[in-house]
Amino acid sequence: MPTPHVVIIGGGFAGLAAARTLANEPVRVTLIDRRNHHLFQPLLYQVATAALAPSDIAEPLRGVLGHARNVEVRLGEVTGIDVDTRTVSVGDGDTMTYDHLIVAAGARTSWFGHADWEARAPGLKTLGDALDIRHRMLRAFEQAEWTEDEAERARLLTFVVVGGGPTGVEMAGALREIAFRTLAGDFRHVRPEAARVVLVEAGPHVLAPLPAPLRDAARRFLEELGVEVRTGTAVKAVEDGRVVLADETIAADTVIWAAGVQPSPLGSMLGAAVDRRGRVVVEADGSLADHPEVFVTGDMAHHAHDDPDQPLPGVAPVALAMGQHAARCILHDLAGRPRRPLRYLDKGNLATIGRQRAVADIAGVRLSGLIAWLAWVFVHLMTLVGHRNRVVVFTKWAWAWATWERSSRLLWRDEAARDEAQREARLRA
Repeated sequence: MPTPHVVIIGGGFAGLAAARTLANEPVRVTLIDRRNHHLFQPLLYQVATAALAPSDIAEPLRGVLGHARNVEVRLGEVTGIDVDTRTVSVGDGDTMTYDHLIVAAGARTSWFGHADWEARAPGLKTLGDALDIRHRMLRAFEQAEWTEDEAERARLLTFVVVGGGPTGVEMAGALREIAFRTLAGDFRHVRPEAARVVLVEAGPHVLAPLPAPLRDAARRFLEELGVEVRTGTAVKAVEDGRVVLADETIAADTVIWAAGVQPSPLGSMLGAAVDRRGRVVVEADGSLADHPEVFVTGDMAHHAHDDPDQPLPGVAPVALAMGQHAARCILHDLAGRPRRPLRYLDKGNLATIGRQRAVADIAGVRLSGLIAWLAWVFVHLMTLVGHRNRVVVFTKWAWAWATWERSSRLLWRDEAARDEAQREARLRA
């Protein structure tokens, strides 16, 4: 009989976990992704704030899966899924058939119906996003150094982060530390430590899923760093040079959007029920009710687990567990064994708020301060893909801890644009 073909869409946490679980098993695996690398998204904010380089948190998919002779990597964008004919269409016009399908295309930033805000308030989901934010941040300090207009200088040195989840909290804390420590003394006409960082959250708390004592500790840590925390405040508009809130307008050139995500639109091609956020409703084993050969995992899935009103959250540990479980279900099918429902053990939540400040809720144990920060460091180092990345990241963190230095403070976009303009001018000549 022909070898069963498993197609995996997405090389994120869930997709890569599934491919690794199926490595060297009696199946043929094709992993499709529009990028050639696996990205460790929880540390994207450190690329955006010049602490890490892009290559420190990304690993080529072919390198990660090179040992698995039964796994192929296909660079391309999926444009169609037909669950009735069991086919997947790729952007270049190719179509491939599958015996089992794992859809793990992740999520993208949501501006809650305000697509026009994207250009002024970039999200943080890709390496391109992180580099764009880093450019905006460093460029703001450079421009503030030479302007003589005090109002313009104040606007350039004001940074607004929208969203009080882990990404927003970590970004706000890192921005304040850059201004207060890393860049202090680098400039002659402006004081970077006077930069203003404002964190805006529409809900009543930052880090809402955490217990109240940890939420309060996170807010206290932010305010100790000098971050202005605005909770219970919705953004009404993001315009050129300012953010309009419900009760005030903040003049700011740099706005970072960390307020929401929406699942990949591939979920709508499956013909399955979705929740109000657009996540595909799956069975206890992660498959579709009418198509048990199709699994939806990670941020795309509404998995009720043990509580229909509290589906599994869209975080990396859940995506890893769902990807591994989907692969095991496929192996059980091939061996003629019954599938088991996913049983996820919640490993807790962690968030860091600058140097030696963090909060953690691990299996009911609540930690804050230095011990929580050490736990955060350990968990993230162990979850990174690739031994090289772990060594490099640990070394950079240790150096930054000892010196406050951030090694990736490079402005590159202006130079690249100039080089491209010069090439075009030479061609025209």
